[in-house]
Amino acid sequence: MGALWVRRRAVALCLCLCPVVVSCAGVQSALDPAGEEAESVATLFWVMTAAGLVIWAFVVVVAQYAARWKRKTISETAAGQVILWGGAVFPIVVLTALLGYALWLMPFLRPFAQAEAASTRIEVVGHQFWWHVVYHRPDGSAVSSANEIRLPVGERVEFSLKSANMIHSFWIPALGGKMDLIPGRTNRLSLLAKRPGTYRGQCAEFCGTSHALMAFPAVAMEPADFEAWLDKRRVPATSDAEHAGRGVFFREKCGDCHKIAGTEAKGTAGPDLSHVGSRLTLGAGRMENSETNMARFIADPVSIKPGSHMPGYPGLSEDELSDVANWLKGLR
Repeated sequence: MGALWVRRRAVALCLCLCPVVVSCAGVQSALDPAGEEAESVATLFWVMTAAGLVIWAFVVVVAQYAARWKRKTISETAAGQVILWGGAVFPIVVLTALLGYALWLMPFLRPFAQAEAASTRIEVVGHQFWWHVVYHRPDGSAVSSANEIRLPVGERVEFSLKSANMIHSFWIPALGGKMDLIPGRTNRLSLLAKRPGTYRGQCAEFCGTSHALMAFPAVAMEPADFEAWLDKRRVPATSDAEHAGRGVFFREKCGDCHKIAGTEAKGTAGPDLSHVGSRLTLGAGRMENSETNMARFIADPVSIKPGSHMPGYPGLSEDELSDVANWLKGLR
């Protein structure tokens, strides 16, 4: 019976720890760092956690000693010593040490000095509920995109963060800490990815109905692949002038809100759709980028992303929706 009780306790403990263990890895985990700044964040977390466990164990041992092992009354002098050393000196020393460590680590969390040498500068503007992204190169050229971040592995990137309406917060947990986007102000964030992969970014500041749906994939690429990706996007995507979907797109005045390089679509109210067919997701990380999902989003965006400012097009037939989605998907 005793062995069975021990096994049940062990199983229960494992079940309780499963959510904690699972959260230590994944594309949106700050405890599975893939960037230099994220490593500093993870280190700070583990140091604080270890210190907290040591303090907790110390308090438990003292409580057990007082409750079970030492039943005799202690003198006022001894009680005063316990209060002084255990209630004042010990917390002050421990908390001061942890604060000092955190302050020492701070420059590694926000390496602004190194950001000046960044070869890639990415401007990000937060909207409800999507991200406008512009890549600025040293030669003065710029490439516009939306709802997706690409950055080279092993090279420092500086982000210039702005907001078009309200406070948002830019956060890629696997690569570094978060930074707010505040209307009327430009904040700077520097990140260095150390491991190729696709990670998940998220708005970390409540900004309205679809705040939780304002995400984006962050793709860390080898430098050569990143340069090739940028070069390809400097050239407008091939657009079939005779495609039926193109006719529907411009007939419905979609170009008044969206921009497509190389066409008469010059809108800025909505995401830039140049090369939209090559993006990984639709609706700022809401769903996989496929023709079916694109047609669904065009027909009724509010049902997929509540609070979206994009109007729906329920009057379009299935064939028209399919044509528009097929044309947009071809913009690579």
